[in-house]
This record gives sequence, C-alpha cells and structure tokens, in this order.
Amino acid sequence: MTIRSLGPWVSAIAAVVVVAITLRVWARSKRVLPRLATLALCLLVIAGAALTNVNIFEVMFHPYASPSFTDPASAQVDSDDKVLGVRINGEARAYPIRTMGYHHIVNDVVGGKPLAVTYCTLCHTGLVWSRTLNGRTLHFRLAGINNGNALMRDEETSSIWQQSTGEAIFGPWKGQHLSLIHSDELTFALWRAEQPAGLVLKPDPKYVSEYDPKDWEKHVEKTHTVIDTSKSGFPPHELILGVTNAGLSKAYPLKSILAAKIVQDQVGDFPILIAMGPDGSSIRIFKGRLGSAPMTFISTVGAGRIMRDAETGSDWNFEGCALSGKLAGQCLQAIDSNKDYWFDWLNHHPATQLFRG
Repeated sequence: MTIRSLGPWVSAIAAVVVVAITLRVWARSKRVLPRLATLALCLLVIAGAALTNVNIFEVMFHPYASPSFTDPASAQVDSDDKVLGVRINGEARAYPIRTMGYHHIVNDVVGGKPLAVTYCTLCHTGLVWSRTLNGRTLHFRLAGINNGNALMRDEETSSIWQQSTGEAIFGPWKGQHLSLIHSDELTFALWRAEQPAGLVLKPDPKYVSEYDPKDWEKHVEKTHTVIDTSKSGFPPHELILGVTNAGLSKAYPLKSILAAKIVQDQVGDFPILIAMGPDGSSIRIFKGRLGSAPMTFISTVGAGRIMRDAETGSDWNFEGCALSGKLAGQCLQAIDSNKDYWFDWLNHHPATQLFRG
C-alpha cells in the first residue's frame, strides 16, 4: 500500500529523468538508432507514469456514480434473483446482487442516512456500511482486492478499507471502523412481497451487458484462494453465515441451515435463531428468545408463518414477529450476520467456531 501510494510521485520523477536523458541523447547523438531507441523508452516511461494514476479496478468494474431506482413492479429483476434489502426510517430499498456484483459499491442515502452498499463476488459478501464517521460523510470507490476481498478507498482521506470488516487498513484513518447497517439478502420475490412500496436499484444501461450471468457463483467457485482451509475440513468456497457476539464468532454452513430450516444455537452465552424463509432460499437470524425466558422453535408452514414456539404455541413469520397466540404482535430482535465464503470468514476470524450440526 505504501509503494502504491507513492507510485504516481515516483513515476513522475522517473518520467522527468527519462525525458531529460532523451533530450541529452537527442542533442549529443546524430545517429538515428540511438535517438529512436531513447525516444521509444521515453514514451514507454511516460505511458507507465500515466497509468499509475489509473484505477484499473474501476476500468474493469465501472462505478455507478448516479444510481437510479424504480418501483418493484417495473424492476427488471427475476423473482429468484437475490437482492440486498435495507429499511431505514420507513424507507426501503433493494439492491440486486447481479448489479452490485459488477459495480461493487453504491453510495446512497436511505431514510436520511448516507450508506455505502457493497458487494464482493470473490467472497460473496454483501454488506452495508454507514458513510458517516468522525462527523464526516465519506464517498467510497473500489480500490482493489486483498486476500480475495474487495478494498474501498474514501475520497475524503484516501484511506483504504476492507469491505468484509469495514476496517481501515491503510491511510490516515487506519484502525478506524465503519458502522454496520442491518441488511437482508433475500430473493427479489420475497423482498417485493414484504416491501411493495420500496424502491429497486436499476441496472446501469451503459454496462448492463457486462453484468455477471445468473450462474456467476459457479465461475467464482473455481477461482484460486490464498487462504488455506484444509485443516478445517471445509472447502474454501463453502457458503457460510458468520455471526459475531462479544468478540466471539461462529460460522454456520448454509447447507446445514437450508436442510434444517430452523437452527437454534449459542454464540458464547448469546442465544440465536436461524430461520429459512418461505421461499426455501432466504435466511434471517434473530435473538433466540424474548426477555430472559428460553424459547424453542419448530418449523411450520402456512398463512405466512414459518415457525411456532413450543412454550406458548404462537406462530411466527419470517420477519420474526408473532402472528397469533399469547405472543401475538411481539417481534424477535434481528441479528446482523455475514453471508460469506468460508476462506474469507476464516481469514478475518481465525479463532472462529464452526457449526457442524
């Protein structure tokens, strides 16, 4: 990172030196070959110096500088496509993964709150971060990759941030952390049913032909990773849901959750409930009880309900709210999680536990 930050200055000095050498050779030598060779070298160095000021990652994945939105009925998104859903102060928005996977970052304002909506296809992490820190509103751009995870650079301080942790790893704000904003990764059909008045990010018409195909995950799973996961017994591209509480972390393989439909466990002494949605694909995590009383949930279906608690017989929907019974109207606390590839989660949480149930 240090070399990269100094690159434009070093390249500019090198270009000046080579131009001076070229002029000297041109003045002293009357032979054509030395003149042409030195001129070619000069042009090559100048071109290299110019390229040090080009963000190659934004050339590959163009930024979406002015995102536009549409209503769910007009959105050109397949029902089974996944979206990142955000709801703040009554305002709901959905960011289709295939759009986000190309642009990686969308700077937006939802419910009056400046957000950086981010997605890294190499590690399958879709996370939303607050753009407000230390009283300043930051604007983020794609800056590269680090161990298979996207890097972001803020325009205000030029600090470099890790997408999957929200931590500044280089620059004036090194060691600072962005605040995570709660989001859900859902199928578009389920999000639309829950938020019919929400808005959906439209694809950028200039680059829509470059968006990843629907089966993009199959291609990403073949990419090389620099993190060795062999000791864990899990392949690097195993999809997991990662949960962190009080400094402890735990990873839940997606296959186990989808097979069980309901998973109850603890991270440290904190009870969690992982529930599969009615679409058989979307997943949410909640605190596994109301108040201090322990609760046991079982899977059930019908009339919007997905589970029932054994203690009161109340039926619950996928938003974590009781629809009927003694607890009708009460809602479980939603818990933040990180849908991630195993190699990336293990890299940033080396002491993580792995759920094997």
